Amino acid sequence: MTSNLVIYDLKKITPLIASREGEQKLGESIELLHGNDSLSSQLATSDAKYVLLGIPEDIGVVANHGNAGARNAWSTALPYILNIQSNQFTKGKKILLLGHLDFSSEMKQIDALEGDEKIAEARKITEQIDAEVTSLIHEIVANGKKPIIIGGGHNNAYGILKGTSLATGKSVNCLNIDAHTDFRKREGRHSGNGFSYAFYEGFLENYFIFGIHENYTSRKVFKNLEKETRVKFNTFEELFIRSEKGFDFELKEALDFVKNSRFGLEIDMDAIEEMPSSAYTSSGLPLNTVREIVFKSKQHKSIAYLHICEAAPIPENKRETTKVGKAIAYLVSDFIRK
Repeated sequence: MTSNLVIYDLKKITPLIASREGEQKLGESIELLHGNDSLSSQLATSDAKYVLLGIPEDIGVVANHGNAGARNAWSTALPYILNIQSNQFTKGKKILLLGHLDFSSEMKQIDALEGDEKIAEARKITEQIDAEVTSLIHEIVANGKKPIIIGGGHNNAYGILKGTSLATGKSVNCLNIDAHTDFRKREGRHSGNGFSYAFYEGFLENYFIFGIHENYTSRKVFKNLEKETRVKFNTFEELFIRSEKGFDFELKEALDFVKNSRFGLEIDMDAIEEMPSSAYTSSGLPLNTVREIVFKSKQHKSIAYLHICEAAPIPENKRETTKVGKAIAYLVSDFIRK
C-alpha cells in the first residue's frame, strides 16, 4: 500500500454529513475500509463498483508555471458528495470511499521555494507523485473496481493511465474534456504533459480531446496533434461559436474513437465556464453539458475511471467553494447514476 495514503473511517466522515430524519445521505450508506486486512483483499471482497479517492495537491500545476489552488478541491467537494441523497438513482453502497493521497509536506517544501529552483523541484516531486498514483490506481483496477479520482492537477492523468494500463495489461484509451491538450513537450513532468508522456511510453492508445480552445493552443501543438493518427480533437469554437460541428454528433465520434477498449474519462474543470480553476475561463462549456458527457460516457461498459481535476477554489470564499463542491458532486453522481 502506498505510504502517502490516508484511509478514511466513520470518525473522519461523520462530521461532514448533515443527517436528517427520514433521509439517507450518500455518506450514511457509503462503504469504508475496515479491520486489519490488506487493501488488496478488501478491494477484492468489496461489493462496491466504484472507489472514491482524493489527490489534494497542486505541485504539478506549479511545475507547469501555473497557479496553485487545486490542493483545495478534494476537501471542498467531499462534504457535498457525502450529502447527496442515497436513493434509487444514486446508491451510496455502490461506492467505497478510500481516502486521499497526502502530499502536504511536499507542498510546504515547494511553497518555500521561488523562481527556477521552485519549478525544478516541483517537477522532481511530480515524478514521485506519479509513482504513488500509479501504484494505488493499479491496485484498485486490478481488483475490478472503477476509481473516481478528485482533486489535484492534470499531471495525475499520467499515473492514472499508467496504473490502469499496467493493471489491465494493455494501453488505455482516453476522452479528455479540456480547454487545453496537455500534450506539451516532455521536458520534465508537470500538469501540461501527462498525456504526451503516457502516449509515448505506451500507456495511452487512442486520445480524444473535446472542446479545446483555439485561443490557447499554439500552432505547433495543433501541428503535432494532426500528425498523430491516434489523437483526435475538436475545438470549442467549432462546436459553439462557429457551429461547424454538432455537439451530439461530435460526442458520438469521440466515444466511438475510445470505447472499443478500456478508456478513462478526464474532466478538467477549467473547461467549464466561470468555474474556479487553475486556468479560469469566462467562455467555456456549461456544467450541464459536461454532466451529459459524463452520463453518456459511463453508459459504455469499457469505461475504466473518472478523473476530475484542476478545480481551485479559495477556501475562504463561500461562493467559490459552494460552486466547486456542488459541481463536482453533480459530476460524481452522474457517473454512478443508474
